[in-house]
Amino acid sequence: MRMLRLAILDLNNGVTNRGIASIKAVLRPYADVLEWKLFDVRVKGELPAAADFDLFIMSGGPGSPLEGDGDWDRRFFALIDELWESNLQGIEPKKYVFFICHSFEMACRHFQIGELSRRKSTSFGTFPCYLTDSALADPIFQSLPNPFYIADFRDWQVVNPDLLQIEALGAEILAMEYVRPHAPNERAIMAVRFSEEMMGTQFHPEADGPGMLHYFQTEEKMVHVLNEYGKPKYEQMIKDLSHPGKIQLTHDTVLPSFLDNSILKLKESLVPA
Repeated sequence: MRMLRLAILDLNNGVTNRGIASIKAVLRPYADVLEWKLFDVRVKGELPAAADFDLFIMSGGPGSPLEGDGDWDRRFFALIDELWESNLQGIEPKKYVFFICHSFEMACRHFQIGELSRRKSTSFGTFPCYLTDSALADPIFQSLPNPFYIADFRDWQVVNPDLLQIEALGAEILAMEYVRPHAPNERAIMAVRFSEEMMGTQFHPEADGPGMLHYFQTEEKMVHVLNEYGKPKYEQMIKDLSHPGKIQLTHDTVLPSFLDNSILKLKESLVPA
């Protein structure tokens, strides 16, 4: 069987962070079955051809998911539509897609999953996240505890799910934000399965405990978090990042399970009859 091909779509708009490096680290154990290529979507306008790849991981990034330059965003949505239609028509091999944070917000907007709005304040840090009943039977999320813990850094949210649209798509909400006492009616959608082949998370499943722990213990980042969010927030982050059953468990479960399940199905479809 040929090597499977994976496209990483970088939506970071040139901003340096740990996201892409962390995605690459998740892919490292799959080097015997996967080859990947990176596309700089927002700076260079690079997008993969749908036919050239089997799997797609679309990253997070800064800025508003409601805004683009009229070029890359138009072609980004066109790519999503092409992948969706290919799967809908039963063309083999199927195309498997995972959206993260910024790209997840854009996908929710595109598929009209719910109301996309700017948060009153930035979500920054580590938080509990709650599985829905649908997640308990989902191959990616079913092995996680409820709640599980996430790394969440965002200014935007998808709230007020459109249940009729979700049902029409055949989509499922897999996880929801914790209840915020000051905004009990604005629980954000944190994970969606758009179809059997397409899914995504509002949080960062690529975030690893040890790597983030080192990152936030550097003097520059520590001072920034202490000044912007306070000592209790910083101490809670360090505690959660140090715990093997929190952020690290999510890192070890979500993207690897997506890759394992997708690769298995692709192998089955590529075996000669």
